Amino acid sequence: MQKAVLVTGANRGLGLELIRQLSQAERPPRYLFAACREPEGARGRDLKNLAKCVSNIKIVKMDVDDLDSIQASAEEIQKVLKNDGLNLVINNAGININGGLNEVTPEIMMKTHKTNVVGPMMVTKAFLPALLKAAHQSDEPGLSSKKAAVINMSSIMGSVESFNIEHGKAYAYRISKAALNMVTKCLTNELTPHGILCASVHPGWVKTDMGGEKAPLTKEESIQGLIRVLSKLSDNDNGSFLDWRGERILW
Repeated sequence: MQKAVLVTGANRGLGLELIRQLSQAERPPRYLFAACREPEGARGRDLKNLAKCVSNIKIVKMDVDDLDSIQASAEEIQKVLKNDGLNLVINNAGININGGLNEVTPEIMMKTHKTNVVGPMMVTKAFLPALLKAAHQSDEPGLSSKKAAVINMSSIMGSVESFNIEHGKAYAYRISKAALNMVTKCLTNELTPHGILCASVHPGWVKTDMGGEKAPLTKEESIQGLIRVLSKLSDNDNGSFLDWRGERILW
């Protein structure tokens, strides 16, 4: 596995499950940075309890809507890494304010876009020096998540080609995930020459606060699949949109 991994939105749902399963891997990362907005609050309780039992989990305060917070966390993490780089950034933090045309407002659109699109861009930008360092330090051939990678947690709901008319609402969420996929493509174009892999992933419809109880997948099943997919990413997957089974999704 990677030496150093960052997961945003790590205090609940899929982010917390990512941290849990990565920490329990046969060869876990040396540093597992779990970033969330309020680690000291009630929402951070489960993450803090997990970190008490696992020494390689480092909880980091980060609000992806706040540039100063992102930069402060990047500086904090680099102090821990010292001369090492950061191998993997998983931009997992996101929000879903549901609603169709009658419910959506400019404020909802802007808030969702800021968290789901601008946030991952700014996180990637802040941690780019650490990613570049990891890429340059690695002996891994080609591109891989073991070397240096940016993974954006997207959704099939952001796929224009796979649009499901039965779930046609969620304007703000759908549009933000489609935009996040374009961020992935832009990052791929710019970062590939520097040895950094980029991809969007769809975790499936999962039983979480966001996915609801009707979802067919558990968090455990989704993240098990995603970790398998991440571990096998290579040059052929660079700039792709994959689901938790490793199957390609149409843009």
